[in-house]
Amino acid sequence: MAEKSKKWPDNAPGPYFVDDQCIDCDACRAEAPDNFTRNDERGYSYVVKQPASPQEEAQCKSALEACPVEAIGKE
Repeated sequence: MAEKSKKWPDNAPGPYFVDDQCIDCDACRAEAPDNFTRNDERGYSYVVKQPASPQEEAQCKSALEACPVEAIGKE
């Protein structure tokens, strides 16, 4: 389970976040490409934009469920 205390500082403010357990597998970026992006220098994903519609909320929830290491959390 993702830990709020270990979330990346790149995450956009809001309920969804990615913590330091991310293995850069691309699952979240595939599920919610408008909401997750990659830090190319450090090799991890983070929330670039919090969901702003029911569709984006559903995609972010799918991303959270698809994460193989449970690095995505929701406050």
